[in-house]
Formats: sequence, C-alpha cells, structure tokens
Amino acid sequence: MKILIADDHAIVREGVKQIVRTLPEMTLIDEASEGNEALMMINKTDYDLVILDISMPGLSGLDLLQRIRLKKNNTRVLMLSFHPQEHYAIRAFKLGASGYLSKDSAFEELAIAIRKIAAGGKYISSAFAEKIFFANPEQGGDNLHDSLSDREFQVMIMLAKGKTVMEIASEIFISDKTVSTYRSRIMEKMNMKKNADLTLYAIKNNLIE
Repeated sequence: MKILIADDHAIVREGVKQIVRTLPEMTLIDEASEGNEALMMINKTDYDLVILDISMPGLSGLDLLQRIRLKKNNTRVLMLSFHPQEHYAIRAFKLGASGYLSKDSAFEELAIAIRKIAAGGKYISSAFAEKIFFANPEQGGDNLHDSLSDREFQVMIMLAKGKTVMEIASEIFISDKTVSTYRSRIMEKMNMKKNADLTLYAIKNNLIE
C-alpha cells in the first residue's frame, strides 16, 4: 500500500507515520507539508491512500479532495481535522472522502480506519459519528454558513483567514472576477458587509483555528 501523509504540522506527520509503519502491507510512505506540494506528489504517484489535513497552507484539504476525485482513480482519502464542526465532515464525505478522523482521536483510531478504508469501507471518528448520524446534509442547518455551496464555503474560509482576492484566485486556480463574485454571494447569503465580519463569525463558530 502506498500512502501520502499531507499535514503542515511535523509532529502530526511523524505520529501518523509511526502508526502507518506498523501496518504489514505498507510499501511506500511519502510526506507533504502544504497543499500545493501534496497536489504535485498526487499527480506523480498513484497512492492507495492519502491521509489529508483539512486545513493546510496553499490548497486546502477540501480542494485537494476535489482534485483527487476529478482524477477518477482509485485513491482513497482519509481526512484529519481539529475542527469540532460536523459541517466539515459532511462536506468531506459529499466530496468523496472515505474517512474522517478528529486529530484528538487519530492516534487511537488511525490503524483501524486505514484497514477499513483499504477493505473498501468508510470510517468516521467516534467524535463525529453521532453528529453525522443525526445531521441531514440535504437540508440547511441553523448556521449561516450552511447555506453556502462547497466552493462558497471554501472561499469564505479563505477570506476569513485574511487572504486577498488575488491570493485566493491563485491558490484555487480561478479568476479574480470569479472570486469577487463568490465573495458577493457569500456576503449576501450571510448578511454581512466586510471580511472582518466573516473572520469574527468563523472564529465564533470554530471554523478556523
């Protein structure tokens, strides 16, 4: 089994790597510390599994997940996240993830998750299982961000982190004009007027670290 570990925290990568090495079927373990580096490695190697941090510099985990799905290969993706929001897990599964783990429980559940995913199944961290079970991804929730599309949500998070329109356009390979259009839709849907409002909202709702 060929695995890529993509996470911007060296300590997390090392911890994951130590667990992955215990699996007898392992043949290759690669590492990436940011989204663009991970994408280049994914384009060069057909990994059986990508263990992917949902929040990284460069391309986000959700955007990378979309790119992997567009390749239409057999690569499976296990998402890691500090975010307590089930909202992220729901979006990840809708985009084609095979598993979603909270970093708080990753080291206890990682080997089990990898084996289940390798066998063709899906895995959800116990920290999110109950929330996902009772959530309906087809309906909007009580939060303003539930009304956003996946791309709008991605742009909203990047704006909330302080990225400019030009930086966002460069990172997710769309035009400045398109980013500005997304920004206008986001502000309208969430009834906000400036980026600072998005930042405060994202912090309050645990959408950014």
